[in-house]
Amino acid sequence: MQILSITDLTGYLADLLESDPILSDVWVEGEVSNWSRAASGHCYWTLRQGDAQLQAVCWRQQALKQPRLPANGEQVLVHGHVSFWQGSGKLQLYVDLIRPAGIGILHAQVEALKQRLEAEGLFDPGRKRAIPSLPRRIGVVTSPTGAALRDILTVLRQRWPLCEVVLAAAQVQGEAAPESLVEALYNLYGVELDLIIVARGGGSIEDLWAFNDEVVARAIFASPVPVITGVGHETDTTVVDYVADLRAATPSVAAALATPNIAELRNELQLSTERLREAVELQLSEGRDDLVQAMRQLQHLAPQSRLDRDRQTVQQLRDRIQRGLTTHIAFQKLNLRGTRQQLEMLNPRATLARGYAVVRRADGSVVLSPESVADGDELLLELRDGVLGARVDHGIGPIG
Repeated sequence: MQILSITDLTGYLADLLESDPILSDVWVEGEVSNWSRAASGHCYWTLRQGDAQLQAVCWRQQALKQPRLPANGEQVLVHGHVSFWQGSGKLQLYVDLIRPAGIGILHAQVEALKQRLEAEGLFDPGRKRAIPSLPRRIGVVTSPTGAALRDILTVLRQRWPLCEVVLAAAQVQGEAAPESLVEALYNLYGVELDLIIVARGGGSIEDLWAFNDEVVARAIFASPVPVITGVGHETDTTVVDYVADLRAATPSVAAALATPNIAELRNELQLSTERLREAVELQLSEGRDDLVQAMRQLQHLAPQSRLDRDRQTVQQLRDRIQRGLTTHIAFQKLNLRGTRQQLEMLNPRATLARGYAVVRRADGSVVLSPESVADGDELLLELRDGVLGARVDHGIGPIG
């Protein structure tokens, strides 16, 4: 007989429950009772269904991720794992997702997967890549017989017939669809492509369920080129739409978003050509004007032109000098005439002509005063037109 301690037994029960594949990933529906939230942020309540009840716990970190927390009396659908709490000896459901019961099990599973993938960064906007503007080869993952392929090819032929389409056929509905989609994607990853379109026509949530599969989402995340999803109708959104680089409302819209419109490109090319022609004509016109201006400047700087200008400058200087000399000579003549007149007025002979005489001694010195001669001195009287001899008889003295 084996005797177990309480610790061993409760530990064994906890290990047994947590290792069970069903109880470790379980969805449970029930009515909320005895709801409480501790100061720590952890939530505790009882799930009831008739007379049956189950204790439930949602730790603070998980509680913060819920869109809203329930109240007593609400029917909820919860996801988590079952374990045995050794401290109280109670079986408990550890909850990581809480949704209103009316949302359905499939919707709840999608929400749980979205939360997990988002936490891993698969939805991060910063990792999404730009769609090539002029794709040459486009891979398409879809059913080879569905309307989605026909719609995509029709749009591509109309908008961008220059591109090559590489089809990777896949099942888009049913249990085998996720594996088929993943295989088709990885087949395209070995081909040189510019982008990939993953598409399917509309349907119910069950019809589109393959595009909510985790393995398909991770395969799209691993794509080496940008991926556009066009799954269902405009109101349908699947998990792969959040992982893709770009989500389109329908397969046709996906094809339109993947390609430029060749007609619009032709119009843009025509407009660009016209603008280029106008720009060239303007530059040519401006070039001609610059050339004419340059020729005028060259002509202005030509040796003959410069020589003519220098000759004209020399002639102008010569005329200026001639005028200056003429004026200077006339001025000097006038000055000379005035000087001559002044000299003539100061000439002693002019004074003698008025009746005066210059008295000189025999040695030629001029007698300036009667006191400078004596009686008997021989003198010469210089008149205007001759000289007279004289002798001093007696001096009279100074004049009055």
